[in-house]
Formats: sequence, C-alpha cells, structure tokens
Amino acid sequence: MRKNGFTLIELMIAVAIVGILAAIAIPSYSAYVRRANRSDATRSMTLTAQALERCYSQSFTYAVAQCPIVATSPAASSQGYYAITINVTAGPPETYTLTAVPVVAPQTADATCTSFTLNSTGAQGATPAGNTQTCWGSS
Repeated sequence: MRKNGFTLIELMIAVAIVGILAAIAIPSYSAYVRRANRSDATRSMTLTAQALERCYSQSFTYAVAQCPIVATSPAASSQGYYAITINVTAGPPETYTLTAVPVVAPQTADATCTSFTLNSTGAQGATPAGNTQTCWGSS
C-alpha cells in the first residue's frame, strides 16, 4: 500500500531552500528600500532651496522675518525619513546650507549616506566623504 505525501526530509529540504532564498533576498530588498528613500532627502532639500531662492528674489535676504521657511528649521522631509536643517550665514553675501539627516528606520541604518548637504551655490554634498554622486543619485 503506497501513501501519497511528503516525507519529513523532503519537507525539511524545502524549508531550507526557502530559508536560503530569504537570507539572500531580505538584505537586498532592504538596501533597495534605503536607496529609494534617499530621494526623499534630495527632493525635500531641492524644494526648500527653491523656496529660499524665491524669498531671496523678493526681499534680497534669507532672514527669518522675510523667509518664514527658515523659522521652521529643522523640518521633516516630505515622507518623514529625514530632518532638514537650514543654516543661514549673514553676509555679505548671505548664504545658506541645508542639511538632511535620517531620523527614522530604515534610513537610520543607511551607512552609505549618513547625511546630505546643499548650499546656496547649488553644491551638493554627502557623508561619508566621496559618496556625493551615489547619495544624490548621479551614479
């Protein structure tokens, strides 16, 4: 009499294969999610810089009285993964530097891009040093 079904060994082999696939796929997926969420920082910083430049074109200053967006610093990025800080330096010429640092998971585990910077000249930066193109999506 032959019984249909799986033996315990066949079942354990299938579980082992699923475990190996999960061990490979989960870290890859997590890295992809962190890389995709970096656009939250770059997009939010670019929009903040545009608001500052709009304000400057109307009042010729980045001061809090003329640019209310400066008073909101630090502010959350659009999706909430980063905190955007505005640092205005008195002039002449007046300048600003925007800094984005991760505040919630999974971005807090992103060792490749621990912070982003953007200044009034449009220069982009990232830490650790040398990762600017990777962090800003240029490569």
